[in-house]
Amino acid sequence: MKKFPNGFMIGAATAAHQVEGNNVNSDFWAMEQVPNSTYKEPSLDAVDHYHRYKEDIQLLVDAGCDTYRFSIEWARIEPTKGHFNEAEIQHYREVLEFCHLKNVTPIVTLHHFSSPKWLISEGGWESETTIEYFGKYAHYVVSELGHLIPYICTINEANMGKQITKIMIKMSASNTKSSDGDVQVGLNMDTMKARMELYYRSLGETFGIDPRNVHTFLAPKTENGERIIMECHQKARSVIKALNPTIKVGITFSLYDHQALPGGEKFVEKEQHEDLLSYLPYLQEDDFLGVQNYSRKIHGPDGEVLKDENARLTKMGYEYYPEALENVLRFVSKHWDKPIIVTENGISTDSDEDRVEFIERALTGVLQCLDEGIHIIGYTHWSLLDNFEWQLGYAQTFGLIAVDRSTQTRYPKESLSFLGNIKKSGLHSFRELV
Repeated sequence: MKKFPNGFMIGAATAAHQVEGNNVNSDFWAMEQVPNSTYKEPSLDAVDHYHRYKEDIQLLVDAGCDTYRFSIEWARIEPTKGHFNEAEIQHYREVLEFCHLKNVTPIVTLHHFSSPKWLISEGGWESETTIEYFGKYAHYVVSELGHLIPYICTINEANMGKQITKIMIKMSASNTKSSDGDVQVGLNMDTMKARMELYYRSLGETFGIDPRNVHTFLAPKTENGERIIMECHQKARSVIKALNPTIKVGITFSLYDHQALPGGEKFVEKEQHEDLLSYLPYLQEDDFLGVQNYSRKIHGPDGEVLKDENARLTKMGYEYYPEALENVLRFVSKHWDKPIIVTENGISTDSDEDRVEFIERALTGVLQCLDEGIHIIGYTHWSLLDNFEWQLGYAQTFGLIAVDRSTQTRYPKESLSFLGNIKKSGLHSFRELV
């Protein structure tokens, strides 16, 4: 029987806007509500994790898991510029205290895509002022809660804007919509291009600025915007370390497993440089790196190769390929000699048997990497709950727990028990555990 080493963290992850509900002061709430929105539906009450976090964390604990990665919502903490909401910081204090009560290690993300609406009106993620704003937000959170937080991810998928930029360029060049699975986030490719001009015009009116200056985190990024994101990370890290040097600070990246057919090596090298290697100079003082992977991309002599028509796909349109994670971990380890946490890895599917198989194969690969000496210290599956998948709404099902949103009743899946059993007993064949 293969077991993970003592202290290896195993659990699940969520993001505030996707699960809490009623995040009314955020840019995403605004983007979901405007005329001509590219969102298939609004988040509304989401899965009410804001009020039901104890139930959800208890389900995680009952299954045998010991780690919970979640995000603090900036738009709740600072709903208007310079005004910090004491009631909201108290809410997250209670979430953290409950984690500690249940012997759950919290991994906190300070920014998981959604931003305060006011930040976008101030120039958003292309403005120099965002660096100072983010530093002040980090200072407030850590001043209030730092003693309860062992790990902080400053920014989730810092490279996502770059990946979206490449998709937009590809769509513009080909005059077609991008294919499903082109990016590891829920984008509504069906309507994005057709509605983009009208959508941004509506956003300009909502944020009170020129539509060309609507720079949300998931908007296409310039090189200047890329720099600002990474300087936000550095600013937050310096603030956190000054307040509490015991907190381990890192950042997370969206990383595909890029594979080369003969002649495709140059494309793989380019993608790997753009996805991770170009960011490494900003990360030299980090304590860990968060790796987020869902699938692979294959590159031939003419670039990315389309998926085979008979390929096994997930609901998101990704190729079902759990082994991508171990390949990415090996790639990262060649360039990063500090701890790695798998901060996201999972599958959207209506078949929980497929999810169990995915977890078994992915974690078999993680164990193999550990055997090879790669310094991996934790794995948090995406996601704890079926939730709001951004522009795609609630149709996607990544969760270890299903939710009937008409009643907000939770229904733990076999995959949650399976993940917990791995933590408790080691990795068997999944057929023996389910």
